[in-house]
Amino acid sequence: MRIGRVRRRQTEFDHADVAYSTAGKIAVAAGDEQTFQFSRIGHCNVLYFRGNLSEAEQSWRAVLADAQRLGLQGIECEAEHGLGNVLHRRGQMHEGIPHLWRAFELYQDPNDQVRALGDLGLSLLALGDVDSAQQALQEVLRRASAGESVVNAKIELMHCASFRRDRVSFERWRESAMRGFEEIPANIRADYHLKAAIGYARFDNYRRAENELRRAHEVAMTHELHEMVFRTERLLAGLKDCGALEYHESAELTDVVRTESVREVSASLAALSP
Repeated sequence: MRIGRVRRRQTEFDHADVAYSTAGKIAVAAGDEQTFQFSRIGHCNVLYFRGNLSEAEQSWRAVLADAQRLGLQGIECEAEHGLGNVLHRRGQMHEGIPHLWRAFELYQDPNDQVRALGDLGLSLLALGDVDSAQQALQEVLRRASAGESVVNAKIELMHCASFRRDRVSFERWRESAMRGFEEIPANIRADYHLKAAIGYARFDNYRRAENELRRAHEVAMTHELHEMVFRTERLLAGLKDCGALEYHESAELTDVVRTESVREVSASLAALSP
C-alpha cells in the first residue's frame, strides 16, 4: 500500500496500480477485509488522478456501497471524500458537496478533516458560493499550519480573490502559496499555475496568464496529468479569442446552484466559525 501511494504521488500510475493489486491479493489471502478495501481506494485514486473520471466515479460508488454494507467507517469516509471530489471534477458540484461534508463528519483524524474542508471549499467556490468557500478555506488555515491542505487552501483563497477582482488579496495569497512550492506534488503545482493564470486573465494581464498556463501544461505533460493537459490546452487555444480565461474555466459560476442539501452544508459550515 505504501509503495502504491509513493508511486501514485510520483505519477507512476502503472506501477502504483500493480502495487495496489498486490496489496489487495495479500489482504484477501490474510482475510483482511479493510486492507482489501483500502487497496480498492488506491485504484480509485489512480483512476482519478489519471483523469478517467467516469470509471473513477463508478469505482468510488462501489467502494462506498460496500463500506456501508460492511460497516467500515474508515473506508466509508474515504469513499465519501473521493466521490465528492470526482463529482466536482465532472462538473456536478451540487451533488458532490454533501458527500464532502459527510466525509468531514465521519473522519476521526484532524488532518483528514482538514483535507475534506479544503476540498469542500474548492467545490463551493466552483459552484459560485464564494462566501461559504472562504469560510471553509479559512477554517482549514485555523486548523492546520503546514502541509498540502494549507497550500491548497491558499491557492483557492487566491482564486476567490481573483473572482472578487481583489488584486491585492490575489497577490498576497499567490505569494503565500509559493512558499515551499517545489516540495508539493505535481497536481497541486499544476493547479496553482492554472489558477494563477485565471487570476491574471481576470486582471487583463494576458502575457502573465499565458506564461502561467504554459507552466501548468508543462507540469501536466511531464507527470501524465491527462485531464489537466486537456484543460490547459483548451484554455490556451481560446485565451485571446474569448477575452478572459473565466469564459471557459468558470462558466458555471454565473448561476449558483443551491439545492437544499447545499444550503444545509453552508449553514453547518457557518456554525463552525468562532
